[in-house]
Amino acid sequence: MTDAPTHSIGVQVRGLRKSYDEQPVLKGIDLKIERGEVFVIMGPSGSGKSVLLRHVIGLEDPDEGEILLDGESLRITNVAERFRLAMVFQSGALLSSLTVGENVGLYLAEHRLKKPDEIDRVVTEKLEFLGLRGVKHKMPSELSGGMKKRVAIARALVIDPQLILYDEPTSELDPLSTITIGEEILALKERIHVTSLVVTHDRDLAFGVADRIAIMSEGEILFTGTPDEVRKSQHPFIRKFLTADFKFNASSQSA
Repeated sequence: MTDAPTHSIGVQVRGLRKSYDEQPVLKGIDLKIERGEVFVIMGPSGSGKSVLLRHVIGLEDPDEGEILLDGESLRITNVAERFRLAMVFQSGALLSSLTVGENVGLYLAEHRLKKPDEIDRVVTEKLEFLGLRGVKHKMPSELSGGMKKRVAIARALVIDPQLILYDEPTSELDPLSTITIGEEILALKERIHVTSLVVTHDRDLAFGVADRIAIMSEGEILFTGTPDEVRKSQHPFIRKFLTADFKFNASSQSA
């Protein structure tokens, strides 16, 4: 992969509101994500994080408010097509009937953006950048969970994205695989200067990769700041969320 900088883009969310069946899910979200930064949205399950992510990439339309990509509203026809946006889904979303290489190159092949030999070269390049040499001809079922997540990232890279969105990229991964995914997110920031928006409830990942963190709860942003500022926040919910730990009471099970 080339080390030449990618033109990253900034994202601004203004007054975003969304309801389903008259139940509000996003309640006036305001965010500003700078070019080239790793911005993390943290919060418990059901707080609206993934819904917000789908709006940023244009998969859903808001009831109110707007999203700007480098100052241009997503509501403008074809504005999203003028930017290179990629998403890494929580499940990885690999097609089980295709090889790893076919999965990674699928977008380029379906849209006929490159010739077959060029697609093969790009696929090999992206997989090797993610430390996945030699897996191109394997099937997704032959890979570990961590490898599948890295393949999903490789697939996102084939378009040389300006913005990558990650939806719970370390869900169902062991601690070592989680560290690897965090290292890949940071490597992409340094190598191609891409803007990254990461949605997660994984505290270790968030504080390990973020330039800034937004804490979200029940469809609202409670606080935005650097990792250090978030750690120092005295907001009751944030304190509880960051210090929550499961404690098993063995004595209650001894009867």
